[in-house]
Amino acid sequence: MVLEAKTFALTRLDYVRDLFVFCCYTGLAYIDAICLTPSNIVVGIDNGLWIKTKRNKTLIPVNTPLLPKAVAILKKYENDYRSISNGTLFPLLSNQKMNSYLKEIADLCVIDKNLTSHIARHTFATTVTLSNNVPIETVSKMLGHTKIGTTQIYAKVIEQKVSDDMAILRNKLG
Repeated sequence: MVLEAKTFALTRLDYVRDLFVFCCYTGLAYIDAICLTPSNIVVGIDNGLWIKTKRNKTLIPVNTPLLPKAVAILKKYENDYRSISNGTLFPLLSNQKMNSYLKEIADLCVIDKNLTSHIARHTFATTVTLSNNVPIETVSKMLGHTKIGTTQIYAKVIEQKVSDDMAILRNKLG
């Protein structure tokens, strides 16, 4: 993704990009990511790092294994004095400011889409998980949804995924 590779001269844009990318790799909503504390990072059943939290919006438990890029972002901010003083994993920033800075980032990266913090959650559902064959039931659980129907709103199946799945079926059927 162009956004991940971009280097910004301004620290605030670098931070907003990192928080956005973290949400792309975890599926967390902005409020859930910004409120994470060190106690939300645990060793999971697979001996890897997991996020264990509750959605701010619904209080539904969310347990998500951390992908390597998300872990790298956490490490980048683990000694940030702003995070430490707040007891959070990330420095605090309002969602309004985040979305404002994301517009700036989109312009600098020549991204023609209206970037918002919520787009990261969609990206996790579609591009990161479902397009990589993670079952919708698993995605639904990681997003903190209680009904698969809610996840299906995020899960607009992209044509490439349909094409790939049908190619596999064609090969199986001869």
